Amino acid sequence: MKVEIISPDKVLFEGDLKSIVLPGIDGFFEILDHHAPLVSVLKEGKIKLTDPKKKESFIDVKGGVIEVLENHVKILVE
Repeated sequence: MKVEIISPDKVLFEGDLKSIVLPGIDGFFEILDHHAPLVSVLKEGKIKLTDPKKKESFIDVKGGVIEVLENHVKILVE
């Protein structure tokens, strides 16, 4: 799936991922390839990114929003 993670200052990530684990208001949730459409609010925490080769990386966020539509994920973070 195509993923963009954008802060007010810069693009933090842009590329293809296998999965994303995000800190939602009601707890962590995971987005996988071909996920159903979704809009949600994020709280402070870490976003876990897993690429197609199963390499993991993390991005610290203070909050934000996520939109999933047609296998494209846009995440706006602070």
